[in-house]
Amino acid sequence: MTSADPLGQGRGGEIAGIVAGDRFAKLRETMIAFRDAREWRQFHDPKNLAEGLSLEVAELLEIFLWKTTEESRLMVADPATIAKVREEVADCFLYCVLVADAFGIDLIDAGHEKIEINGRKYPADKSRGRREKYDAL
Repeated sequence: MTSADPLGQGRGGEIAGIVAGDRFAKLRETMIAFRDAREWRQFHDPKNLAEGLSLEVAELLEIFLWKTTEESRLMVADPATIAKVREEVADCFLYCVLVADAFGIDLIDAGHEKIEINGRKYPADKSRGRREKYDAL
C-alpha cells in the first residue's frame, strides 16, 4: 500500500473501473440524503451518533457471544453468519460516516493518517507477530 495506491489494488485506487473516492462520496451522499429525507438530522448530534455506533458494534459482538476463538474462525465460512456480519459491519460503517460528517472529518484522509500513525507506533520490525501494545514493544 502506497500513497499512490492507497487501496493496494495496483490500479491507483481504482476498483472495477470506479475511482474509490467517487464510490465513497456517492455512499456518503446517499446516507446523508437518507437521513435528511426522514428529518433525522435533529437527532444526529455527536453524543447520539456515538451511542448509536456503540450499539451497532454491540450487535456485531453479539454474533460472537459465547463462541470460542476457534468457533469464530469457522464462522467466516457460514453464509448465514456472513450475512449477519455484513449487515452489522455496514451499520457500524454508516454510523462512522455520520459521525465524521457531524465533525467535518474526511473519513478517507483520517483513515490514511491513522494507518501512518499506527505504522510509527507499531514498526513492522518490532511488532511483527507480537500482540503487545506499542509502549511495551
